[in-house]
Amino acid sequence: MAGSLIERTLGVLEALSSEPQGLPLQALADHLDIPKSAAHRICAELIRLGYVRQETQTSRYQLSTRLVALGFRYLGSSGATDIVQPILERLAADTGELVRLGVLEGDRQIWIAKAQGSRSGLRYDPDMGREAPLFYTASGHAWLASLSDDDALALVERQGIDDPDRYGPNAPRSRAELLTRLERARQHGYSWVVESSALGTSALAAVVRHPVDGHPLGVLSVAGPSVRLTENRMHQLAPLALRAADELSQSSQSSPLFS
Repeated sequence: MAGSLIERTLGVLEALSSEPQGLPLQALADHLDIPKSAAHRICAELIRLGYVRQETQTSRYQLSTRLVALGFRYLGSSGATDIVQPILERLAADTGELVRLGVLEGDRQIWIAKAQGSRSGLRYDPDMGREAPLFYTASGHAWLASLSDDDALALVERQGIDDPDRYGPNAPRSRAELLTRLERARQHGYSWVVESSALGTSALAAVVRHPVDGHPLGVLSVAGPSVRLTENRMHQLAPLALRAADELSQSSQSSPLFS
């Protein structure tokens, strides 16, 4: 990674955000591809500022709650709690599955809000704040389908394609197969996958668009265990997801989340 001091500092925060148990100094240095001494200076400054803490017994570095508090403060002031969350909660209750909202930031789609509709039995409940992989997920396909084929493939190339073995057995195995799925999504107005992003999970997704010019602002998805969220059931639930996506589109101008 190397890069500027700001890039390194943000790299430390991003690495720690995926490791609630913390990371040792050497792991952080290896992740950033910088000397251990440089990683130590960054961590020491982040500790001084209150964004990182060091666990006494293991000496591992962990995020403090300060960043979490900043995130909640931003979501609260952005109108997500008052405007977005009720729509997600209603869709989750209607479908009985996990509902997530991803917002588009440049070349990235970041999951920033969710509502869990499953109260018992099997549940699919992944981490939030992650960047959605575009090549394998329903959320990624929904966004890519809103673009031309050339722009979609360029976006995928910029994000990169991980080893297909890390994903489900029905993940696309070629760019041609991806384009076929994008055309299918365009025809239906939503995307869906079964055991593509992960074994045993399914999802459908619809784009949230600007109410005036129609450009994509985010992606709304419904996901759950594939034994329950079958392909037939996803098609039955699609009108609910599309209606919720339209609600989010109409209310998007009231929240800077979509700016």
